[in-house]
Amino acid sequence: MAIHRHTLAGVTHEFHGLVDLLAKASPRRSGDELAGCAAASDSERAAAQWALADVPLAAFLTEALVPYESDEVTRLILDGHDAAAFAPIAHLTVGGLRDHLLERAAAPDPGLGALAPGLTPEMVAAVGKIMRNQDLIAVSRALTVTSSFRSTIGLPGTLATRLQPNHPVDDPRGVAAALLDGLLMGCGDAVLGINPVSDSPHAVADLLRLLDDVRARFEIPTQTCVLTHVTTTIDLIERGAPVDLVFQSVAGTEGANRAFGVDLAVLREGNEAGRSLGRGTVGENVMYFETGQGSALSSGAHLGTGGRPVDQQTLEARAYAVARAFDPLLVNTVVGFIGPEYLYDGKQIVRAGLEDLFCGKLLGLPMGVDVCYTNHAEADQDDMDTLLTLLVAAGTAFVITVPGADDVMLGYQSLSFHDALYARSIGNLRPAPEFEEWLRTQGMADADGRVLPVDVGASPLRVLGGAS
Repeated sequence: MAIHRHTLAGVTHEFHGLVDLLAKASPRRSGDELAGCAAASDSERAAAQWALADVPLAAFLTEALVPYESDEVTRLILDGHDAAAFAPIAHLTVGGLRDHLLERAAAPDPGLGALAPGLTPEMVAAVGKIMRNQDLIAVSRALTVTSSFRSTIGLPGTLATRLQPNHPVDDPRGVAAALLDGLLMGCGDAVLGINPVSDSPHAVADLLRLLDDVRARFEIPTQTCVLTHVTTTIDLIERGAPVDLVFQSVAGTEGANRAFGVDLAVLREGNEAGRSLGRGTVGENVMYFETGQGSALSSGAHLGTGGRPVDQQTLEARAYAVARAFDPLLVNTVVGFIGPEYLYDGKQIVRAGLEDLFCGKLLGLPMGVDVCYTNHAEADQDDMDTLLTLLVAAGTAFVITVPGADDVMLGYQSLSFHDALYARSIGNLRPAPEFEEWLRTQGMADADGRVLPVDVGASPLRVLGGAS
């Protein structure tokens, strides 16, 4: 384990190994302070960032932050590393990679995404720690990552949305009302996705049939998902339920994934089961993953080499390595959902959202963000407006939208359907092309993809409105 040193203002700071160095170099956040791994002062943080900039990228291939022998995520990362893709940047330091990314983003270079197989999540997390918000935005915007099922996600000039029609008791009338509201606002091209109150197979199957009936009846070119546990979805596939996407929350260590009740083998089984149905029309990406900074700490599975806590941003980036192994349609960080114990206020949530988008896209994922916060965080909707606007500039693939920005089932604040219209307007962005064409044929959007006022009584969707 190398000792890293940097002298700042006459004081020499020492950092014991990459685990300690990465944690101390992280921008301030409450989760790292809770874990006991954060820098003790701004001076120590700055010294760690200077020292981190001088670390060769190759060091991340020889010093595992979480032990190889006891963690299957580490084995996935190192065993799957693409040496050929890494070769053009193998001589660089973390600081050199920052310069390289910014130079190629300024061009912009369409080949920037080719680096993804050669980058480990630890490298990506490291370079993110020495970048300002504008650096994260510039590089994220230069990256294009696409995926597809019935609609195509991540194309330049587009912003997709998950329409999240959650209901406190899974009432089909309430779900239908939220679906109608969101569809009339042009939302839902990423997925019509419900968080169910009950994880029982019977309740989940009922919701799946409701969503599939709406999608099929109105011939909507999107995909549906009930965000239940992957094993429940596998069971429902075997029973013939109309499953489009296979969902699972994932994290950056084997222990944290075990706390979610999964491992890589179960995820592999879910991916294979979803693809076996062949329900996609323009692609076959069937997995949907959600992540969030702090998930490993919340399950006590955040310790790395030598028993030292690994910082939450690095662990979040490792979760993206899990996700990319299964070629997902959608990945999103629920950035402020886990609570102020991990991201205390609006400033920390905004920074984390930009970090997560940057890390996910640089690792080759069709990355989205749930722009959100819990009611006991030091944040408000103005902070979410700021983050959404920055994410539009950074080229997020999709965001999550709920009625009135208030998810009354999960008890947190996200974005409204109107917020999605704002985001598309200021960014000159359109829905996914297949979904935009559907909106036009329904008389719900003009030739430029702008949503139009609709007479519900004259729309084919009036049947859905009647169900509410």
